[in-house]
Amino acid sequence: MSQATTVALVQMNSGIGAEDNLETIDARVVEARGAGATYVLTPEMSVVFAKDRAGLQAAAEPWEGNSAIARLAGIARDNGVFLHIGSLAVALGDGRFANRSVLFDPAGEIVSRYDKIHLFDADIDASNGYRESATYAGGETAVVADIAPFVLGVSICYDLRFPALYRALAEAGAQVIAVPSAFTVPTGAAHWRVLLRARAIETGCFVLAAAQGGNHENGRATYGHSLIVSPWGEVIAEADGAEPGLVLAELDLDAVTEARQRVPALANARGFTLATH
Repeated sequence: MSQATTVALVQMNSGIGAEDNLETIDARVVEARGAGATYVLTPEMSVVFAKDRAGLQAAAEPWEGNSAIARLAGIARDNGVFLHIGSLAVALGDGRFANRSVLFDPAGEIVSRYDKIHLFDADIDASNGYRESATYAGGETAVVADIAPFVLGVSICYDLRFPALYRALAEAGAQVIAVPSAFTVPTGAAHWRVLLRARAIETGCFVLAAAQGGNHENGRATYGHSLIVSPWGEVIAEADGAEPGLVLAELDLDAVTEARQRVPALANARGFTLATH
């Protein structure tokens, strides 16, 4: 018997203030539920997409008593869906933040949370560098959650470039992997689709990638093109560009078993040693 479920991705153009972003999430979840979705994923930094560290300090709340978390729990409960907030910044109390993904069940209870493991520290050119580790504390634990009818693996944006994480999620039982993101326009145009398809093919999982898109209030420009990839590596749904909106698809979960039977890469993997000469 085929196992099918409808999922929705929210493509956003998040601003620097939480209230407008929360209103957008609320409206999109209502829309997604009306279209039959039982699971809704938002992008990285859905709640506040701050301009700089000072903006982050002003907007991000601690985990305990977090007003945005309370509001989002209510949205999940009111609509009876699994609401997966791709990420929000959480103040840790030591001057740094967690880039945290939060999954609510249809009763508004938190099912799981995941802190982004891989932080983007890179010098793009002589005058353009990123140091996420100066602001964020990297997570240390990979996460899977059983949200019947599927098992969900969780990642965030830059994690996408580290295939070992995705293999670990698949080996732990994930059938679907979430990749909420805020890709830049140049890296998105060059790498977004190919990386997402590769992670789906390698793991035999559905990959759900909800993205930020467009020119943001904080001065950033993001790529958009939220998409859903099948376990065979086919793009089965995609946003047309960077405009905010919904991407919906019905997932036939039997496709996970079929892809892994056709190419049993997970089962055939072997340990090895490395020799250098």
